[in-house]
Amino acid sequence: MTSSSPAVDPVDETEVDEMVTAIRRWLANDVAPRVIELERADTYPSDLVEQIREFGLFGATIAPHYGGLGLSATAYVRVVEAISEVWMSLSGVFNSHLMMAELVSRFGTAEQKEEFLARFASGDLRGGVALTEPQGGSDLQAITTNARRVDDHYVLNGSKSWITNGLHGSCLAVLAKTDPAATPRHRGMSVFLVTKEPGFTVGRKFEKLGYRSIDTVEIFFDDLTVGTDRLVGGEPGHGFAQVMSVLELGRINVAARGVGIARAALNDALAYSQERHTMGKPICEHQAIQLKLADMACRVEAADLLVARAAAAYDRGGRSDLEAGMAKLVASEAALTNSIECMRIFGAAGYGRDHHVERYYRDAPLLCIGEGTNEIQRIVIARQLIERDRQQRGTA
Repeated sequence: MTSSSPAVDPVDETEVDEMVTAIRRWLANDVAPRVIELERADTYPSDLVEQIREFGLFGATIAPHYGGLGLSATAYVRVVEAISEVWMSLSGVFNSHLMMAELVSRFGTAEQKEEFLARFASGDLRGGVALTEPQGGSDLQAITTNARRVDDHYVLNGSKSWITNGLHGSCLAVLAKTDPAATPRHRGMSVFLVTKEPGFTVGRKFEKLGYRSIDTVEIFFDDLTVGTDRLVGGEPGHGFAQVMSVLELGRINVAARGVGIARAALNDALAYSQERHTMGKPICEHQAIQLKLADMACRVEAADLLVARAAAAYDRGGRSDLEAGMAKLVASEAALTNSIECMRIFGAAGYGRDHHVERYYRDAPLLCIGEGTNEIQRIVIARQLIERDRQQRGTA
């Protein structure tokens, strides 16, 4: 069982440029004018989700053989950055979904690929990954959701929390324990493709500080029957490695979101600092503001480069957890810091709800928490640095 990513053939850059241009035009015309209204109401943007489907983004990284766009991670992050610069919530509609698709693409049986990938790519069947549980976050090995083998099927029991696309989606890749007594613990975990059938219950929708309009819910499984043909890969015990592998793509996505927010905050601050006057001149001519703008710009560029580096590493195949962790850490912190600095430049206007600034301030913290907290990322980065150094020195 390998957790390395497959090498990805390069995508035609001209086609990617044209697609990103079309998406940016759609964002400017159809999305930007409605963001504040939809976000305040916490209303699921069904019509915008349908347009995302028309763009083919539910199949963004799925192979063309199954009807997907076949985008490399390098091309994919450009799309995510563009969308997150306008409204980060929309990126969540297809990110978790594509992580589920990646599990099937890389680890699914031939039958699972034929049954699911075309429906994932078209958006006819969409959802996400169900990992987090009420009593645990980053420690996935501590989950309690279990799947017990009974004849030709499994019986699934347990609960999941903070699940994106759990309400409006129709399929989830669920991590469960198939051998609770396994040592080490990760050897007793498996992933199942679970659709909404008797025994699958959606609980409450979480009221969130930010990342609004996108459904985030709790899920309950009560003696849910899951066929053995829904066990990803066909063999139990590989779920933890499978999930950790696709989390690399998830972290690159989160990092791209961070770049989008950090850049949006910078652009808004630049524009406002030239419009707002104090002491007889635009505030952009005050040194204190210039220092902030310079640091904000450097954060955006540094994060963008790390995201591009992580995406390229992922596309080459092999492990990219170090690069993905670095990109996620730096880009999410850049988004958080830039959102605060943007609010400071706006002053009282940024604290009000007439501008997007306060939304950046509410959305950015999620990026420091989701797909493994930044504290966990630092540990992952350090361990990988030590491991690689030992290998280079021949002391492993």
